[in-house]
Amino acid sequence: YDMILIKDNHIDFAGGITQAINRVNNYLKSKQLQIPIEIEVRSMEELQQVLEIGMVDRILLDNFSPNVLKKGVALVNGRFQTEASGGITELNIASYAETGVDFISVGALTHHVNSIDLSLKANLTP
Repeated sequence: YDMILIKDNHIDFAGGITQAINRVNNYLKSKQLQIPIEIEVRSMEELQQVLEIGMVDRILLDNFSPNVLKKGVALVNGRFQTEASGGITELNIASYAETGVDFISVGALTHHVNSIDLSLKANLTP
């Protein structure tokens, strides 16, 4: 389903977490849209800021170790959906799953994909 993702560069451009969340919510309100909002956090400090502000649906904890992620998920305490991302592979995904996080993104699944051309052109000459 559709979701707005506020990434770290959006936060930096907006001037901070509070400003980024407010801008997105004001835009949605002005357009009379109801789209879930996810915000990326890079530290426990940023997570704390998001928890104080609210107004989002999911928090993406980026590049957290499993131990720190577990602390972050406990801090969220079910108030928002949580997602882990960054450095997660098929080899370490179990340790991330054990933290209690709601969603896990595994970029390693697609980072080394080679694409092929599956042209559907047909030769129509007899």
